[in-house]
Amino acid sequence: MRLFRKLLIAIAVVLIILIAILAINTARHSPEQLGKPLPPPPVDQAAVEHLAAAIRIPTISTESGPAPDAVLDAFAQNLAASYPRVHAALKREVVAGHSLLFTWPGADPAAPALLLAAHQDVVPIEGSSESKWTHPPFAGAVANGFVWGRGTIDDKMSVIAILEATERLLARGFQPKRTIYLAFGHDEERGGSGAQAMAALLKSRGARIGLALDEGYAVLDGVLAGVSRPAAVVGMAEKGYVSVELTASGAGGHSSMPVPDNAAVRVARAVARLADKPFPARVQGLTGDMLTALDPYMDQPLRTVVANRWLTDPLIRSQLLKNPRTAAALRTTTAVTILQGGTKDNVLPQSARAVVNHRILPGDTIDSVVARDRASVDDPKVTVRALPGGHNPSRPASTGSPGYKQLAAAIRATYPYAPIAPGLVLGATDGRSYEPIADASLRFTPMTMRPADLARFHGNDERIGIEEYMRAIGFYERLMVGGRQTGSPRATP
Repeated sequence: MRLFRKLLIAIAVVLIILIAILAINTARHSPEQLGKPLPPPPVDQAAVEHLAAAIRIPTISTESGPAPDAVLDAFAQNLAASYPRVHAALKREVVAGHSLLFTWPGADPAAPALLLAAHQDVVPIEGSSESKWTHPPFAGAVANGFVWGRGTIDDKMSVIAILEATERLLARGFQPKRTIYLAFGHDEERGGSGAQAMAALLKSRGARIGLALDEGYAVLDGVLAGVSRPAAVVGMAEKGYVSVELTASGAGGHSSMPVPDNAAVRVARAVARLADKPFPARVQGLTGDMLTALDPYMDQPLRTVVANRWLTDPLIRSQLLKNPRTAAALRTTTAVTILQGGTKDNVLPQSARAVVNHRILPGDTIDSVVARDRASVDDPKVTVRALPGGHNPSRPASTGSPGYKQLAAAIRATYPYAPIAPGLVLGATDGRSYEPIADASLRFTPMTMRPADLARFHGNDERIGIEEYMRAIGFYERLMVGGRQTGSPRATP
C-alpha cells in the first residue's frame, strides 16, 4: 500500500512538472503587437483599366507551347502604351523570344539589387468550363468591386501592379539606391524557360541580387486551420519535381491463354507498391518553422500543442496527414498520373507503362527519389527511370537574411495586422531560376486569399478585388523604396 502511494505521488509530481513545462513553453510563444488594417487605398481607375486590358489579351501557355508570337507581341505593346515612363527610363530587353527584362540602375551600383519577377502567361480554360464563369474569362470585366478574368490571381496582377508602382515612382522623380530588375517570363506555366534565360543573362553580367521576389503565398485569411487572424506566409523554398517512368515487357499472346509474364500486371504491381509505400512524413523544416511562427496566434488547445512540439510532433503529424493539402507539405508526394498498356481487349499487351509524379521535399533529391522507387518496386523486369524536365527542391532562404527583412518590412507596412511566417511552396514558380544569383529568392504575392479564393486559382471565376489590387501597387512601391511609406497612391498624370 505504501509503495502504491509513493507511485501515485511520483506520477502526480511528474504530471505537475509536465503541466508546468507545457504552460511555460506556451507562455513563451506570446504574440507580437500588431497594428490595425489600413484604410482602403484610393482607387486609381486608370490602373484598373490597365489590368483589365492586360486580362483581355489571352496569353495562354499550353502543353504544346507558349502563347502565339502575335499574342505575346500584343501584350508587350500594350505594356509599352500603358507605361511610357517605364519604357523611356528603364532599359528594356526581350529575352528568349518574349520574356521582358527591365533594368532600373541604382545610385549605388555596389548595393545588392532587387529583382521583382512575375509571368505574362496564363493557363487554358478547361473544356466547356467557360460557361461556368460569371464573366467571360478574357473579357477583363470590372464589376462588383473586382477585376474578373484569367490572370487576375495568376499572375498578371503582379506584372501590372509592379509596372504601376514603377510608373508612379518615376513620375515622382524617385531614384533607387539599389538597381531594380523587373523580370516578366512568358512561359512560366510550361516550365519557365524565359526566367531561366533571364537568370542566365544576369549571371553572365555578374549581377548581384539581394532579394528576388516571385509569386507564391499571400495573406491567408481563414485558410490555416486554428489560426485566428490573417497571416502573411512567405515561401522560402519550393518543392522539387520529377516524373518517374515504369516500363515492362511481356510475351503477349491471346487473352484466352493468359501467361504469367503479363506486362500490364507487372507494371500494375509496381504502381501498387509505390502507392502502398509513401515517403516518410516529417514536421521539421519549413512546415515546422511556419507552425512555430504562427503558434502565438492559434486557438487553444492547438496553441499549447504546437508550442510543445518536443512532445506533440507525432500528434501534429498524424493530424496534418489527414488533409491532402497539409499532408503534401510533410513529405515527398507520389501521384500516379499515366497508365498505358494494351491495344485490344482480347490481346495480352507486350508492353506496359506508367508515370508517377513526385513533388520533392527539401532534403530529398531526384536521385534519392528514383533510388527509393526502384527499391520499392523491387522487380528487375520493371525499368524505373526519371523523365527529363525534373528539378531538385530549391534552396531554403533564411529568415535572417537582409532580403527577408526587406520583404517583411514591406508586408508589415501594407498588412500591419498580419503576422508573418515562413512556408514551403508546394508547386513550381519562376523563383527557383533566380536562386543561383540571389542571396534570398522568396515567394509572396501581395493579396489576401480566403478559402473560396483557392478554388479560383487555375479554376473558374478568377478575380481580384480592386482594393486588393491597389494595396498590391502600394506594396511594390514600398518594397522598391526600401519599406518606407510612399504616400497615398495617385493616378499617373
